Amino acid sequence: MEVFIQQLPKIELHLHIEGSLEPELMFELAKRNQIELPYKSTNEIRAAYQFDNLQSFLDIYYQGANVLLHEQDFYDLTWAYLLKCKIDNVVHTEIFFDPQTHTERDISFDIVVGGIHKALKRAEHELGITSNLIMCFLRHLSEDDAFSTLELALKHKDKIIAVGLDSSEQGHPPKKFERVFKQAQEHGFLAVAHAGEEGPAQNIIDAIEDLKVDRVDHGVRCIDSESLMVSLAESKMPLTICPLSNTKLKVFESMSQHNILQLLRRGLQVTINSDDPAYFGGYMTDNFLAVASALPFSKRELAQLSLNAIDASFIEKQHKIQLKQKVNDYLAQV
Repeated sequence: MEVFIQQLPKIELHLHIEGSLEPELMFELAKRNQIELPYKSTNEIRAAYQFDNLQSFLDIYYQGANVLLHEQDFYDLTWAYLLKCKIDNVVHTEIFFDPQTHTERDISFDIVVGGIHKALKRAEHELGITSNLIMCFLRHLSEDDAFSTLELALKHKDKIIAVGLDSSEQGHPPKKFERVFKQAQEHGFLAVAHAGEEGPAQNIIDAIEDLKVDRVDHGVRCIDSESLMVSLAESKMPLTICPLSNTKLKVFESMSQHNILQLLRRGLQVTINSDDPAYFGGYMTDNFLAVASALPFSKRELAQLSLNAIDASFIEKQHKIQLKQKVNDYLAQV
């Protein structure tokens, strides 16, 4: 099964690029940019990656982002992630970035998106990995801040395909950002939102109804509402599930308790993703291996996760057909 998973073509739809900042690169960038870190070694950083909940994770996540100052930093960060994709046979990725994390530190929006975009374009030419870029609003900040960020994004519509919503779910319901999402969609952006991870199933309903999202990030709390489960199965609304993240943040106490296989067998369009892999202990192959070792997945069901992700992706129809053929050809060989 390990060889099957390693070689399975994968599509990632839920990856925070700032969350792929490995301790080694964090130290390298801190030295290059003359930033003092509160850690003496990479081992100290890894030891700090013990989280009780989403907020305790976010505290160290934002601290780590402080080493990102220049376009080259964002390029190096993104390129390092894309090299991991190549190892894991990720053939398409749709990555999040959090501009407000950087603009509030007086790092220009252009610097952030410029570095990320250049790395993505290089990966397409040199690694054969296609990609899309999604700009997330931080939900713990104000609606006004989100509107200001959207304004900055407009001149980069050629690089950014969608807007998203992340950060602390508790206390910040989707309704708070209904107007900014509506305006973003009027400008031609697609939409996604984190919902139903630490927050209730109602947040999933609200993200769909209030924000008119094209897919839901996380969404595992849908299990708490039978009517929502039925609706998600019928509509084929994608859920971008992040197994290692879910167990690291105690959404589930153990992987054996995770509901991803149950949701898949109920007909929901679930996908596997790595979320913030540097912090949660694994990239795409690691996440697939984790669920396969803890839950009774068949090879066909694991391949279905990739097929679901292709359907849920923001790529053109012909590209989807090509990627599906790649997955089905692989499945037919094993």
